[in-house]
Order: sequence, then structure tokens, then C-alpha cells
Amino acid sequence: MITQRSLGRSGIQVVPLAFGGNVFGWTVDEAQSFRLLDAWVDAGFNFIDTADMYSSWVPGHQGGESESIIGNWLKATGKRDQVVIATKVGKPMGPGKSGLKPAYIRQAVEASLKRLRTDHIDLYQSHDDDADTPLAETLGAFADLIREGKVRAIGASNYSGARLQEALEVSERHGLPRYETLQPLYNLYDRQDFEADLLPVCQAQGVGVITFYALAAGFLSGKYRKPEDASKSARGKGAVAKYLNPRGLAILDALDAVAARHASTPAQVALAWQLGMPGITAPIASATSLDQLQDLVSAVALKLDEADMQRLEKASR
Repeated sequence: MITQRSLGRSGIQVVPLAFGGNVFGWTVDEAQSFRLLDAWVDAGFNFIDTADMYSSWVPGHQGGESESIIGNWLKATGKRDQVVIATKVGKPMGPGKSGLKPAYIRQAVEASLKRLRTDHIDLYQSHDDDADTPLAETLGAFADLIREGKVRAIGASNYSGARLQEALEVSERHGLPRYETLQPLYNLYDRQDFEADLLPVCQAQGVGVITFYALAAGFLSGKYRKPEDASKSARGKGAVAKYLNPRGLAILDALDAVAARHASTPAQVALAWQLGMPGITAPIASATSLDQLQDLVSAVALKLDEADMQRLEKASR
């Protein structure tokens, strides 16, 4: 039995790994998405993260494709009570459809609920900070949704440490719901911003942390080791451009060495490292095949020792 963790102080319990729904309707079609989601739940996992704007970057898409596929799966399988659904609001969804003004949040949540084919969202997250809207107004809109039973808890993504702290103070001062989770960029390569700026706030305030790009767009799985590997996936070009350098290769070497010790894989080790780091609740990772999904699932059972953690620390410092 996998020990679950709480999303901040919300009381919502999740198995400490989230399936990233950005691939649904992008690099996997609906039929394969259904197979992946079924396998995820069958393996004992319950946390699924998506956003209203997934996958608006695909030519011909409008956004909402990922939510719609998840909603169709929930309708077809009846598994709503077996999963924790997290989605987001605030990124552009068309002219006049962005930000965190109360009227737009009200419009966006109804659209997400319709696509997800559910009457409530477990974790509703501000996808971006909106400096043009007072925090009290945004949090007040979320308070209404919680009171109506349409949202259980709220979270933030892409906030600075100072703005997250300010939002928490506004919640306390006005008696409003607080952000129970933060979704930041964090992995073995991308460490500095989160550890220096955000982690102290999250630990001091009991905010759960669900990290995106936990495998650095697939780089930490070891599949991009030379420039020509960029063609291996839709994200390959960006991953090679950002991560394929001496530091990135040193991190892959360390992952290979630790993986060999445990008869595991670099991806499992990279996720197990996060699960062993203070303050991390649940990394988010995606899979496009059942083999990749099994790789993710196995990471939760992998326990790294102090020597493993030090080796990874040294390579990624």
C-alpha cells in the first residue's frame, strides 16, 4: 500500500505522484489516454493534473482538449470517486479569456466542469499570477466556488515566493481560502529558483508542492544524450537545447550510476530523488505509453540512500 500525502492543509490525500494531463489530445489520442488512465488507477494511483488551456498550442486546437478527454474517461468508466482531479485557470484561452478576475474565474470554472463532466474540481489552481487583479478579489471568487461545492481546495502555479507569501497573508487577513498547493518548475536540473525563493515559504506555511517538468521535459529519462536525439519526441528539441550541456550530462551520468545500483531507470531515480527532498508532495510526470507509465509507477517504491542522494546532489549542484 502506497502511503498517501496531503495537499497542504486541505485534507485531500493523494498518492505522491501525479499524472500530467498535458499529453492528452496532444501526443496521445483519446483511446490511448483511456488506456493510460485505466492503468494509472489500476496501479493504485489517484492524482491527475491538467489545465483548461491544454493543448491550445497544437495547430487547430482551442484548449480544453485534455479536460474533455479526462471527462469522457470519467463518464465512460465511472471512476470519479477514485481520483483527485486538479486543473487550472488563468492562461489565455482566447480573446478576453485569461487572468484571474472574478467574472472570468466564474466563466472558466463552468467551462472546465462541463468538459470534465463532473460537478466539482478537487484542486483548482491559478495557472499564473495576475498582478492586475487584487489578490482578495481572486481569492474571494474562489471562496464562492468552494462554498458552492464546485471546488474543494485551491492552489497556485508560477508564483514568486513574495507573491505566494502575500496571497497567504491576504487569505488570513480576510478570512478567505488559502492556496494549499504550489505548482513550480522543479527537477534535478532546475533547482535554484524553487529552493531559494519558494521552498522556504511553502515549508513555513505548510503549502503542498506538486512540481511540473519533474523529468525536465523527458531529459532526465535519459532519452536525449546527443543533439540528434531531439527528433525522438515532440518535446525533444526544447529539451536538447536547454539541458544537453556539460551539467546536464553530468546529471545523466549520476542518474545512470544510481539506477545501476538499484536495477532501476534514470526516470525512476529522478522522481525518487524528488520524493526524498523536503517539502515535495507529489511530482507531476507524463507518459505516452504503458511502458513509460510503468516506469513512473515504479519510482514511488524506490528508496534512495544517503550516498545516492549525495551523488545526485553533487552532480546537480
